[in-house]
Amino acid sequence: MHDQTRWDRQHALPGGTERPSIFLQEIFASQSWEIPAGPALDIATGKGRNALFLAERGFTVTGIDVSPLALQEARRNAEKKSLEISWQHADLEQIQLAPATYDLIVNINYLQRSLFSQIRESLKIGGHIIFETYLIEQQAIGHPKNPAYLLAHNELLERFAGYRVLCYREGKYTESGRPAFRSGLFAQKTAA
Repeated sequence: MHDQTRWDRQHALPGGTERPSIFLQEIFASQSWEIPAGPALDIATGKGRNALFLAERGFTVTGIDVSPLALQEARRNAEKKSLEISWQHADLEQIQLAPATYDLIVNINYLQRSLFSQIRESLKIGGHIIFETYLIEQQAIGHPKNPAYLLAHNELLERFAGYRVLCYREGKYTESGRPAFRSGLFAQKTAA
């Protein structure tokens, strides 16, 4: 697994944020909507920062990642907080997500276009998607630069067409002290 080696090396580096995504926090802090706790999936969970955030809010969370090193750290972090989370080591390029399983799917800082149809199918009717990652302009100011890992303008709106869009944004935002071009979507699946 080439990706596993690369991500193990990345997660072994000191630093990095352990706080949940700002976009995720903003969605949950809003008084405009309620997201009932239920089964949740955190795609490319890394060290589990977003999975921990969801578990603390009563969700039954599965966190999936290709890096066993990151998942070890995620387990330790969950144990410190006495949180039960199902950690799954898997190559997301090979995974098959179960249909109609999750009330919430979170995908932050990860883009694998071949997963979009599985995400749509794996979300229950009435379930929510929170998806945020880098936008195409990011290649001008930093990592990532490969367009395969960068969203086009309005791409999330197109990929989740037919969903009820509760929040959508594109632009330059600051997270972890650095500016980045990002696109974020919070939407609800209203039909199969």
